[in-house]
Amino acid sequence: MAEQNTRDLKLVQYLNEAYGKEKELETSLEAHISMTTKPPYKKRLQQHLKETKGHARTVERRIKQLGGQAELVSAPGPMGDAASAVSAAASKAVAAAKGPLHMLRGTGESEKMLKNAKTEYWNEFEEIATYTAIETLAETVGDKETAKLARGIRREEERMAKFLEGQIPQLTKSVAREEIPASERRGGASRSRSRSRSSSGRAGSNGGAPRRRARAASGSRSK
Repeated sequence: MAEQNTRDLKLVQYLNEAYGKEKELETSLEAHISMTTKPPYKKRLQQHLKETKGHARTVERRIKQLGGQAELVSAPGPMGDAASAVSAAASKAVAAAKGPLHMLRGTGESEKMLKNAKTEYWNEFEEIATYTAIETLAETVGDKETAKLARGIRREEERMAKFLEGQIPQLTKSVAREEIPASERRGGASRSRSRSRSSSGRAGSNGGAPRRRARAASGSRSK
């Protein structure tokens, strides 16, 4: 195999960052799917898990085509291999640990899904930024194939982010319905109406006194 040039080394570095994130999210998504009870949301997560695994395979294949090796973290230099091994093990351990921790999130079912959705939303934008950087770097150095790959994956991440953006308000409303009594959810409007009626009543009663005094004065003059 020909020795990699500086351009390809940098591309592989960026692609490995993306590869590591995709592998981490495989574990995270599997845990979130097991916690999700809302059918449309669960179905979309399952679909995105397939996309995520496909992204990892596509990125791994491109890394090999550029003469590199797919790793969770690319650490250049004499300590590269050892550092990569340690980082890979650490990343896998962190990803595996997140699942049980996320099971403890929230005070109810909807809040647990809401917190997961917020985490997923944050991850999507990290991936969008990663693939935007890869696409730009590849275009800048004339690697059309890598640029096309990154652009395609970025668009899928943007579609998932858009879906999650719609889920977050829905799940938040579900939390309110599940955990806050109906009387308290309507409390703000009820108190406003009550204050309005009270103010109107006081104004009416105060306005009646001058009218009564005027009628009394008019009666005295006629006598």
